[in-house]
Amino acid sequence: MRIDLTGKTALVTGSTQGIGRAIAATLADAGARVAVNGRKPDVVASVIAELTAESADRELIAAPGDVTTEAGTTAVLEATGDVDVLVNNLGIFGATPALEITDEEWRRYFEVNVLSAVRLTRETLPGMTQRGWGRVLNIASDSAVVTPTEMIHYGMSKTALLAVSRGFAKDAAGTGVTVNSVLAGPTHTGGVEDFVYELVDRSLPWDEAQREFMKVHRPQSLLQRLIEPEEIANMVAYLSSPLASATTGAAVRVDGGYIDSIVP
Repeated sequence: MRIDLTGKTALVTGSTQGIGRAIAATLADAGARVAVNGRKPDVVASVIAELTAESADRELIAAPGDVTTEAGTTAVLEATGDVDVLVNNLGIFGATPALEITDEEWRRYFEVNVLSAVRLTRETLPGMTQRGWGRVLNIASDSAVVTPTEMIHYGMSKTALLAVSRGFAKDAAGTGVTVNSVLAGPTHTGGVEDFVYELVDRSLPWDEAQREFMKVHRPQSLLQRLIEPEEIANMVAYLSSPLASATTGAAVRVDGGYIDSIVP
């Protein structure tokens, strides 16, 4: 089985680091023309140079802009052109005691993690349906189902993405366009390393800190380790491809068995 995205253009938001960067690289390796997105043009250019140095065959374009704003979204889409595969990866997270989350923070998490995805989907879905093919993928989280007590606002935003994905999938029914969400489990990224050290002793070496975090804060993980970004990217590449033509309106798990359920 070979994933071939030759001739397709993919936009991956928040793709200068972590999961987004891994997704951009994996989609490009599958033959897609990939728009790398971040707020700072110089950072986007630097990441493209690094990814191209790793593999000269990758076709990458710069699409800098803040997709949490209408102006930024317009600039990103103008740089990208027609989008065949939209990966709404951009997201923020952080630990805050439940009763200390302010109204401003609730709004910020919704606007960044949910509304940016809604806006981009609204702008790109009509073109996909007109062309009779497309993929929209929203990167959600195990926190969408297993709400973490230390970041309810984050869990809320990821739960909302599941509803957004299902709703747009219904809107695109019968068009050749699929819309899905990916339930990513605890993943090893630079941002997550910082988050882990917010919850465990900062004096611990990383390997010990990671084990302590999983043992105390994510004990239900069957994988019993953090997931690597490339493992998330592999699922995204499959769902982005023609091979996944019968999967839509779904919440697909790449969670290391973290969600304690025998159904998706």
